[in-house]
Amino acid sequence: MAVDPRKIAVAIAGFCTFLNLYSPQALLPALAWEFGVGAAEISTIMTASTLAIALTAPFTGAIADVLGRKRVIAAAMLAVVVPTIGAAFAPDVQALVVWRFMQGLLLPPIFAVTVAYIGDEWPATQVAGVAGIYIAGSSLGGFCGRFLPGLLSDLISWRAAFLALAGLSFVGALALALLLPREKRFVRSPGLTASARGMLRHLRNPQLLATYGIGFGVLFNFIAVFTYVSFHLAAAPYHFSSTLLGLIFVTYLAGTVIAPMTGWMVARLGRRRFILALIAAWAGGALLTLLPPIAAIIAGLTLCAGCGMLCQTVATGYVTEIANEGRSS
Repeated sequence: MAVDPRKIAVAIAGFCTFLNLYSPQALLPALAWEFGVGAAEISTIMTASTLAIALTAPFTGAIADVLGRKRVIAAAMLAVVVPTIGAAFAPDVQALVVWRFMQGLLLPPIFAVTVAYIGDEWPATQVAGVAGIYIAGSSLGGFCGRFLPGLLSDLISWRAAFLALAGLSFVGALALALLLPREKRFVRSPGLTASARGMLRHLRNPQLLATYGIGFGVLFNFIAVFTYVSFHLAAAPYHFSSTLLGLIFVTYLAGTVIAPMTGWMVARLGRRRFILALIAAWAGGALLTLLPPIAAIIAGLTLCAGCGMLCQTVATGYVTEIANEGRSS
């Protein structure tokens, strides 16, 4: 059976997004030591990209509804290479924060528009499965974006790690441009004003608002848990190196394995029941990370990663189902 190149391209888009979004997490203790700052200050490089995403994601959707899907996705994937290279040459924390903010500005045109592309180009019965492929690529990118910088930081330097990520992002952009066909079912918005009105209609939809809440919870918990566990394990009594800190993110691959099965699980359990069960398991995983044994921490991180990815998959698929217009917004 031939593999649909669109699915490969969708997975690449997810991979490159999360390759860049969380890339400094395994490096945070080493960066704090190099620049002589505390955990709170160095963590602003994570906050910067997240803030940029929150500020630009809605406007990205409005622009994509006018310009089209593939054009925006491919351009953003290529453009994100620039701030990634800039981060490699940052002389201080402030410069690193600026480059990370610029990265964050360019990520919504990739992930938000890819989700809209999925909703446009696949039948409703296949959306959950394709969204699962996208999330699987995202979780693999999240792992590589943490593991590779940690490894390269110990072997060469953290600056080399950012350059390697820029190279991977460039290759991913070229691959997506070749594999992803132009959208066929996309209905172009007549203008930015009409697209903005569609976005405001989304904000009056209670089903979408509830789904946005799930998205907020996923991102909030991912950043909080996976950022500060690095400092916890770098300190006594664990003393993890950057490579070992990168390796703990192998727990992220739980999402890669189970995300493609999301459609089957939703059909079997129902969306609401499945989401509630995931949130409960997620809370249990977060509590496990408070226990001293490494095995308990790893088990907790695995639960958080797996449940978080499944929540994101379900929410992503649901948005594409109930948003009949302006899906990028």
